[in-house]
Amino acid sequence: MTRTRATLIGTTAILMWSLLAALTIGTAPVPPLQLNAICFGLGGTIGLIWMAFGRGFSVLRGVGWKVYAFGAIGLFGYHFLYFTAFRIAPYAQTGLIAYLWPLFIVLLSGLLPGETLRSLHLIGAALAFTGAALIVLGGGMSAGPGAATGLGLAFLCAITWAGYSVLSRKMGEVPTEAVTIFCLLTALLSSLSHLALEPTAWPQGGAGWASTLALGAGPVGLAFFTWDVGMKRGDIQMLGTLSYAAPLLSTLVLIATGHATATPVLGLAALAITGGAALAARAGSKSPTA
Repeated sequence: MTRTRATLIGTTAILMWSLLAALTIGTAPVPPLQLNAICFGLGGTIGLIWMAFGRGFSVLRGVGWKVYAFGAIGLFGYHFLYFTAFRIAPYAQTGLIAYLWPLFIVLLSGLLPGETLRSLHLIGAALAFTGAALIVLGGGMSAGPGAATGLGLAFLCAITWAGYSVLSRKMGEVPTEAVTIFCLLTALLSSLSHLALEPTAWPQGGAGWASTLALGAGPVGLAFFTWDVGMKRGDIQMLGTLSYAAPLLSTLVLIATGHATATPVLGLAALAITGGAALAARAGSKSPTA
């Protein structure tokens, strides 16, 4: 596989993730842990089919349990926080806070051995956090009884995904097929947690089921495989830069589907978060060790 093709494959994950918020909204009233179980069950099934017609299951020979535990905990934790936040907080504001993860990836990467935080990193962080402050001060915290908690969970899920992504750099030799096991373990953990902690509620009508199936097949399924291919074989800097458009794309999708209203404050917040992450990425690209 060429570097260009791998980069294009990785780009499809960003496009799928721009639909994550809108599809999550469409799955209501399915509770978060149950939604985790359904979606990752679908994602794991896609992986099993791909492996059966691809390199086979033997490619996973030698992958240690610690790798599987790391992958499952990362996927389970991020999506549980994300789905919960979208059930109790305003949609567009929650999506923008959750999409602080590209910025956090840059900042955490700057703390790795051989890397340094530069002035543009800090300026970018300040700009992105200004966008987050606009969301809070613009009424995001007063949108309902659970709004403050929801936005807080969205912030935690951004940190969770950033930490997962940065730490996964140490697993460059792990085959992409291992993502299949990550998904299946996440589905199992979510199922057990759901049965113990949540009431069961299924998607409503054809639209609800379509959103759930699309979520499991795309943003919470195939996207993890295409992103892994891009990260390991494509142009990482190009994919990293493109990912900073995700919060803006996600917000535009929410507005286009009627789940959010275009307001000056929301627009400024989206541009600030996207622009701040882009500035931080520019600082990283100038690093002599990048």
